[in-house]
Amino acid sequence: MKKKKSGKSRRRRAPRRAPSKRRAPLGHSGTDQLLAPITGADRRTVAGVTVDTLRAANGRVKRLVYPPGFRWSTHMKPLVGTSFCMHGHVGFLARGHIRGQYGDGCSFEHAAPSLVVIEPGHDAWVVGGEAAVLIQFDAEGATARQFGLPDAHRHA
Repeated sequence: MKKKKSGKSRRRRAPRRAPSKRRAPLGHSGTDQLLAPITGADRRTVAGVTVDTLRAANGRVKRLVYPPGFRWSTHMKPLVGTSFCMHGHVGFLARGHIRGQYGDGCSFEHAAPSLVVIEPGHDAWVVGGEAAVLIQFDAEGATARQFGLPDAHRHA
Protein backbone atom coordinates (compact mmCIF):
# COMPACT_ATOMS: atom_id res chain seq x y z
CA MET A 1 0.00 0.00 0.00
CA LYS A 2 1.30 3.41 -0.97
CA LYS A 3 1.61 6.07 1.75
CA LYS A 4 -0.44 9.17 1.29
CA LYS A 5 1.53 12.36 1.08
CA SER A 6 0.41 15.11 3.36
CA GLY A 7 0.30 18.65 2.08
CA LYS A 8 3.41 19.52 4.09
CA SER A 9 6.78 19.01 2.54
CA ARG A 10 9.39 17.44 4.73
CA ARG A 11 12.73 19.15 4.74
CA ARG A 12 15.81 17.52 6.01
CA ARG A 13 17.45 19.40 8.81
CA ALA A 14 20.98 20.46 8.27
CA PRO A 15 23.37 18.67 10.60
CA ARG A 16 24.19 20.63 13.72
CA ARG A 17 27.54 22.30 13.80
CA ALA A 18 30.00 21.45 16.50
CA PRO A 19 30.08 24.10 19.24
CA SER A 20 32.54 26.87 18.68
CA LYS A 21 35.89 26.58 20.43
CA ARG A 22 35.73 30.29 21.18
CA ARG A 23 35.42 30.90 24.93
CA ALA A 24 32.95 33.79 24.91
CA PRO A 25 30.59 35.09 22.25
CA LEU A 26 31.77 38.16 20.46
CA GLY A 27 29.42 41.09 20.12
CA HIS A 28 28.85 43.09 16.99
CA SER A 29 31.88 45.20 17.77
CA GLY A 30 34.11 42.12 17.89
CA THR A 31 34.87 42.56 21.59
CA ASP A 32 34.85 39.71 24.08
CA GLN A 33 31.62 40.27 26.03
CA LEU A 34 33.07 38.71 29.18
CA LEU A 35 35.70 41.46 29.23
CA ALA A 36 33.62 44.31 27.80
CA PRO A 37 33.28 47.51 29.86
CA ILE A 38 30.47 47.37 32.42
CA THR A 39 28.30 50.48 32.55
CA GLY A 40 28.35 52.02 36.02
CA ALA A 41 31.24 49.92 37.32
CA ASP A 42 34.15 51.37 39.24
CA ARG A 43 37.25 50.06 37.44
CA ARG A 44 40.74 49.88 38.86
CA THR A 45 43.86 47.84 38.33
CA VAL A 46 45.82 46.48 41.28
CA ALA A 47 49.03 44.48 40.76
CA GLY A 48 47.95 43.73 37.18
CA VAL A 49 44.47 42.51 38.19
CA THR A 50 41.59 44.42 36.60
CA VAL A 51 38.76 44.85 39.11
CA ASP A 52 35.29 46.09 38.07
CA THR A 53 33.02 46.71 41.07
CA LEU A 54 29.27 47.33 41.15
CA ARG A 55 27.08 47.93 44.21
CA ALA A 56 24.32 45.36 44.64
CA ALA A 57 21.93 45.57 47.61
CA ASN A 58 24.06 45.25 50.78
CA GLY A 59 27.15 44.12 48.92
CA ARG A 60 29.08 44.27 45.71
CA VAL A 61 29.58 42.19 42.61
CA LYS A 62 33.09 42.22 41.20
CA ARG A 63 34.59 41.02 37.96
CA LEU A 64 38.25 40.24 38.57
CA VAL A 65 40.51 39.52 35.61
CA TYR A 66 43.74 37.87 36.76
CA PRO A 67 46.37 37.89 34.00
CA PRO A 68 48.39 34.81 33.02
CA GLY A 69 51.32 34.43 35.40
CA PHE A 70 49.60 36.20 38.30
CA ARG A 71 50.40 34.83 41.75
CA TRP A 72 49.07 36.45 44.93
CA SER A 73 52.29 35.93 46.94
CA THR A 74 54.39 37.48 44.17
CA HIS A 75 52.19 40.36 43.05
CA MET A 76 49.90 41.29 45.97
CA LYS A 77 51.83 40.29 49.09
CA PRO A 78 54.30 43.20 48.72
CA LEU A 79 51.37 45.65 48.51
CA VAL A 80 49.26 44.16 51.31
CA GLY A 81 51.95 43.08 53.73
CA THR A 82 50.32 39.83 54.91
CA SER A 83 51.69 36.35 54.27
CA PHE A 84 48.42 35.18 52.70
CA CYS A 85 45.29 36.66 51.15
CA MET A 86 43.00 37.20 54.12
CA HIS A 87 39.81 37.72 52.07
CA GLY A 88 37.17 35.06 51.54
CA HIS A 89 36.08 34.60 47.93
CA VAL A 90 32.67 33.37 46.79
CA GLY A 91 31.82 33.47 43.12
CA PHE A 92 31.91 31.91 39.69
CA LEU A 93 35.07 31.28 37.68
CA ALA A 94 33.88 32.11 34.17
CA ARG A 95 37.20 31.60 32.40
CA GLY A 96 40.60 30.17 33.13
CA HIS A 97 42.19 27.94 35.71
CA ILE A 98 43.42 28.76 39.21
CA ARG A 99 45.25 26.83 41.89
CA GLY A 100 45.96 27.74 45.47
CA GLN A 101 47.26 26.66 48.81
CA TYR A 102 46.37 27.46 52.41
CA GLY A 103 48.94 28.09 55.11
CA ASP A 104 48.59 24.51 56.42
CA GLY A 105 49.44 23.03 53.02
CA CYS A 106 45.90 22.12 51.93
CA SER A 107 45.36 22.99 48.29
CA PHE A 108 42.49 23.83 45.97
CA GLU A 109 42.00 24.05 42.24
CA HIS A 110 39.25 25.46 40.02
CA ALA A 111 38.87 25.35 36.24
CA ALA A 112 36.11 27.26 34.48
CA PRO A 113 33.21 26.97 34.57
CA SER A 114 33.26 26.48 38.32
CA LEU A 115 31.71 27.67 41.56
CA VAL A 116 34.49 29.11 43.72
CA VAL A 117 34.54 29.22 47.53
CA ILE A 118 37.94 30.06 49.01
CA GLU A 119 38.48 30.66 52.71
CA PRO A 120 40.74 33.43 54.00
CA GLY A 121 44.42 32.58 54.51
CA HIS A 122 45.49 31.40 51.05
CA ASP A 123 47.91 31.98 48.22
CA ALA A 124 46.57 31.48 44.69
CA TRP A 125 47.82 31.69 41.13
CA VAL A 126 46.68 31.52 37.51
CA VAL A 127 47.50 28.25 35.74
CA GLY A 128 48.37 28.32 32.04
CA GLY A 129 48.45 31.05 29.46
CA GLU A 130 44.85 32.24 29.76
CA ALA A 131 43.56 34.97 32.08
CA ALA A 132 41.26 33.84 34.89
CA VAL A 133 37.96 35.73 35.11
CA LEU A 134 36.17 35.51 38.46
CA ILE A 135 32.71 36.95 39.08
CA GLN A 136 32.76 37.47 42.84
CA PHE A 137 30.04 38.26 45.36
CA ASP A 138 31.50 40.49 48.03
CA ALA A 139 30.31 41.89 51.35
CA GLU A 140 33.34 44.16 51.68
CA GLY A 141 35.19 43.27 54.89
CA ALA A 142 32.46 40.84 55.99
CA THR A 143 32.43 38.41 53.03
CA ALA A 144 33.59 35.38 55.03
CA ARG A 145 31.06 36.00 57.80
CA GLN A 146 28.23 36.87 55.40
CA PHE A 147 28.69 33.61 53.48
CA GLY A 148 29.30 31.44 56.54
CA LEU A 149 33.01 30.89 55.98
CA PRO A 150 35.47 30.67 58.85
CA ASP A 151 37.75 33.66 59.37
CA ALA A 152 40.65 31.42 58.29
CA HIS A 153 41.08 27.94 56.78
CA ARG A 154 41.09 25.21 59.42
CA HIS A 155 40.15 21.56 59.76
CA ALA A 156 37.25 20.37 61.91
